[in-house]
Amino acid sequence: MTQYRSLLILPEHATPQRIEEVSEHLIEVVAENGGKAEKTEMWGVKPLAYRIRKHRKAHFALLNIDAPPAALAEMERQMRISEDILRFLTIRVEALEAEPSAMMQKRDRDERKDRERDASRPTRRRRAKTLDPQAELDAYSEAILTKLRAINARLEGAS
Repeated sequence: MTQYRSLLILPEHATPQRIEEVSEHLIEVVAENGGKAEKTEMWGVKPLAYRIRKHRKAHFALLNIDAPPAALAEMERQMRISEDILRFLTIRVEALEAEPSAMMQKRDRDERKDRERDASRPTRRRRAKTLDPQAELDAYSEAILTKLRAINARLEGAS
């Protein structure tokens, strides 16, 4: 069978569940026609180089497919029909890569840099939050009562 890599562009407002449904539907179409999806990657929301149907950002998904040409033709037909897919591009490749794509490697590298940067920053001391809202309310009420008693004592001492 021939190996393909297909990139899908879905609108920014699509929910992660809807994106998953669309990719699962396409995988089922390929499977029904004698192929299989080797790998699926969700790249997340990325800015577009130019507007596509009034969208400036979109979700990107990558499918690695091992299928006969007829299965690919049916998958592309389904993608053209779908209103959820803004654009798609399918190319034939010599071999499918088992490791993550360059976009996923970049994302991992960026996340690692963010973690390292956060670890090197000095942490601010924050007041511990109480988990019990009633206890917090009682403490606040007690503080107010203490201030009122002090004001009352000053007023009584002045008169």
